[in-house]
Amino acid sequence: MSSTGSPHFYTNLNEYRQSISRLLQKEELFEDVPSDWHVVITDILDSTQSINSGKHEVVNLIATGSIIAVLNIAHEAKITIPFFFGGDGATLLVPSEILEDCLNALNEHQYNSFDNFDLFLRVGNMPVSEVYDNGYKLKLAKGKINEHLSIPIILGGGLHYVERIIKGENDSYKSPEVLKNILNLEGMECRWDRIKPPEDQHEILCLLVKACNRDDQGPVYKKVLDKIENIYGSHKKRSPISIAGLSLNATLDRINSEMKIKHGSRNFKFFLKRTFSTAVGKFYLRFNEEGQEYLNTLVELTDTLVLDGRINTVISGLKTQHDKLEKFLNKMESDAEIQFGTHRSKESIMSCYVRDRKDQHIHFVDGGDGGYTKAAGVLKTKFGSN
Repeated sequence: MSSTGSPHFYTNLNEYRQSISRLLQKEELFEDVPSDWHVVITDILDSTQSINSGKHEVVNLIATGSIIAVLNIAHEAKITIPFFFGGDGATLLVPSEILEDCLNALNEHQYNSFDNFDLFLRVGNMPVSEVYDNGYKLKLAKGKINEHLSIPIILGGGLHYVERIIKGENDSYKSPEVLKNILNLEGMECRWDRIKPPEDQHEILCLLVKACNRDDQGPVYKKVLDKIENIYGSHKKRSPISIAGLSLNATLDRINSEMKIKHGSRNFKFFLKRTFSTAVGKFYLRFNEEGQEYLNTLVELTDTLVLDGRINTVISGLKTQHDKLEKFLNKMESDAEIQFGTHRSKESIMSCYVRDRKDQHIHFVDGGDGGYTKAAGVLKTKFGSN
């Protein structure tokens, strides 16, 4: 078990170019997260109720903002960190060197979110050493999805142990309420219209899968991912995002929400800048060679597969394909290999972190009506976890 680690632990990890399924079989290629790092959790309280009342786009954007707040701090410190998007929250692994700044920024983000939208963003953290002391594994590898995108892959139940604690009754892991005005959400964008699937007959499936035996995750998740590939094809083929489906449409409500999340209040200069840049952007993306290149890279850099000790994925496919996958998963569930939750929708939504339009941008996808959150609700009924 790793005792201490460099703040550059994740930066220095080998990047494996083999398929994710094959990598999951090779636990020896995974490294223990350093015990002096920290798990940081964000989660919107009562997110299902908020989504049902029509706030799913704001919920999604607040969750995205919690990742961007930490990534900007890490970028300033010249550190890269692993993160996992969950639709109504996020999980991040951060070294102790930037922990205090991250928590202060997230608490400011929490304040803005509650003040402007009446949505409470829970923020909590736990030392990785405590995860290990409680008997949980937290092993990490870096997998290459395509030329542009690498993702962190977790084996072990450590992150979901922390999540249960943070979302539970025990307040001892909640972050201190300290504001230092260091929140920086530069790069956060919410300008894409709801995205229809690449094919007319397709629908969007949000899927969460949890292995029943947390020490046997690799082979179980390989089995699920192999079946997904067999039914739908490659990661790119089953992606809900295509160039044809993308359309800039920054409505006044969207711009207003982004403005309040980023700045905590109305900012007329930001409002004008975003309105103008969206109008210009439509021509830039359609007629400019660099704009076309940005769209091609955007599709490649879309985050539709999260492996944080569970499988979390968004898939575009035919109803018959989704039915076939669910039949397979029901069999695995009846054999006590997994528990799973799904939600289907007719579209997806996307929020973005754009540091540089050439190759430094990340795009977070969820089902159009809170797919991840609703799939998680189905999963929760099966194992009674918070």
